[in-house]
Amino acid sequence: MAIGKMTAILLVLTFLALPVLADTPPLPDKERCPVCGMFVAPYPNWIAVVQFKDDTKAYFDGPKDMFTYLADLNKYNPGAKLADISGVFVTDYYNVELLPASEVYFVSGSDVLGPMGEEYVTLRNSAEVKSFMRDHGGKKVLTYKEHHLIETDVE
Repeated sequence: MAIGKMTAILLVLTFLALPVLADTPPLPDKERCPVCGMFVAPYPNWIAVVQFKDDTKAYFDGPKDMFTYLADLNKYNPGAKLADISGVFVTDYYNVELLPASEVYFVSGSDVLGPMGEEYVTLRNSAEVKSFMRDHGGKKVLTYKEHHLIETDVE
């Protein structure tokens, strides 16, 4: 009888988790960063994604390479235009989840290093930015607008 109850509980939990799993993009096993050539999957805490209107995606081992890509899109993706992009996503440092780049802050110059050294650390709100900078330093806080980073103040 106990096995039956356990099975039922596991089935209910599985069905409850399915909608969450369906919204999470699959981790790109064999994807390489188009800027540096590194495999992306070993660095899930740093993944950044540019999604195009045709549902193709470019994956990056960190936001720094993603911004390099966006700054010279024709070099890394000949024929593509910024207008072809439907979304830009980065992994939140504390919660390790992909969020739209327009909804996070980027901290540069901290003591936290990414897969290739200095990296933009992405944080979802000003309270996290203040806490992070208290613990790890940081020289600038930036926000994302129209495929560019803009320096900002944190209130």
